Amino acid sequence: MAAIESTEENYGDNTLNNSALVAWVRQAAPYIHAFRGRTFVIAFGGEVLEDSIAQALAQDFNLLASLGIRLVLVHGARPQIDAEMRRRGLKPQFHKGLRITDSETLECVKSAMGVARIDIEALLSQGMPNTPMAGAWMRVTGGNFITAKPVGVVDGVDYQYSGAVRKIIADEIKADLDQQNVVLITPLGVSPTGEIFNLAWEEVAESVAVALQADKLIYLCAAPGVVDKRGQLRDAVTADEAEKLLARRVKQAPELARVLPGAVRACRAGIGRVHFLDRLADGAMLMEFFTRQGVGTIMTNAPLVRLREALVDDVGALLALIAPFEADGTLVKRGRERLEMEIGRFTLLDHDGVIIGCAALYPFADAKAKEKAGELACLVVMPEYRRCGFGDQLLGHLEARAKKLRLKRLFVLTTRTAHWFIERGFAETDVEHLPDAKRELYNYQRRSKILARTL
Repeated sequence: MAAIESTEENYGDNTLNNSALVAWVRQAAPYIHAFRGRTFVIAFGGEVLEDSIAQALAQDFNLLASLGIRLVLVHGARPQIDAEMRRRGLKPQFHKGLRITDSETLECVKSAMGVARIDIEALLSQGMPNTPMAGAWMRVTGGNFITAKPVGVVDGVDYQYSGAVRKIIADEIKADLDQQNVVLITPLGVSPTGEIFNLAWEEVAESVAVALQADKLIYLCAAPGVVDKRGQLRDAVTADEAEKLLARRVKQAPELARVLPGAVRACRAGIGRVHFLDRLADGAMLMEFFTRQGVGTIMTNAPLVRLREALVDDVGALLALIAPFEADGTLVKRGRERLEMEIGRFTLLDHDGVIIGCAALYPFADAKAKEKAGELACLVVMPEYRRCGFGDQLLGHLEARAKKLRLKRLFVLTTRTAHWFIERGFAETDVEHLPDAKRELYNYQRRSKILARTL
């Protein structure tokens, strides 16, 4: 009997896990469609090879490639270079965070870069049975895609063989991507005179992303993301906001501080999305790209969440958004035909192309009351976004819209959210204070509470 109970418990757990998996795959489907054929540049330091997470990252790269995403990987090798220099009895030298590369150091750089690249290729070439890489065959390519120039002398310091990117040969990288190859770029550049220069992987990633006009630039750092002056993680920042954080010298994790200036430049140069993810968080890329909430920090030129007026093309998304609230009785059911007729009344909360909230304003002219009133209706925000203040944004937007229409009063009918409105200055009233046209439609069986506020 005990064995039967144990089996039932396991069966229940499996059912729960399966349900979660099914829900996740369905949620991920729109992103999978959207990202197929897109170009992602993913940059990471040589520290990845020293982390236990390296194998999991390789598996996630494989998954992204298998979904049709065009991958360009830019790697660094700072710890490997330092280790090689120690082995040879040399001391690393830096100025303003950039390595000074003399001829002896350059030999260490070439050796360490070569080993790091081979190790990464080995990780990406696994295909053991019973692993996420089973049956995978990732073709990894590379080449002399970078023309470099010397950094020169800065503050009286000669950087010698430390270089800067002169040009990225983007057409050759695109040709490799067109053949469904994963392009792995090592941060070494060659000058037209045949000299080899040691490059910062952060700069190479920025330059490659801009040259390709990549859809995403992703930095894998040892930090959860960008933080504000209070040390709180920001899930999204604009390039302007990030620049202000830099100007105010807001302390960031060391690795993230190095990539942030280049990320701002890349965003301003046309990269639509720049992501900062914790490389030590297992599955961070999958959670960022294939869930609504995401993880880490995303940088965009314009705010990621915006309010906009609804269009007829939004009816399907609007129906999907309000359907759960109609099902549990929070909202009165609206059919597609009614929504199509009233779509001009709706304001939407658009999160990177996904509708996560809505609200509608219906004006009423009441001759007896000698004032115009407006009904605030269908104010909805997805549960996972309710702690972000988006409900207040929708309310504030519709209040401003009501004032432009010269409305004097806002009212709302609700069965579940009366306290939310009371906390925002609405007061309970009765049916007699509704405009005539609305009072005639009042549903006494539903017994909605009526709350109103003077504008």
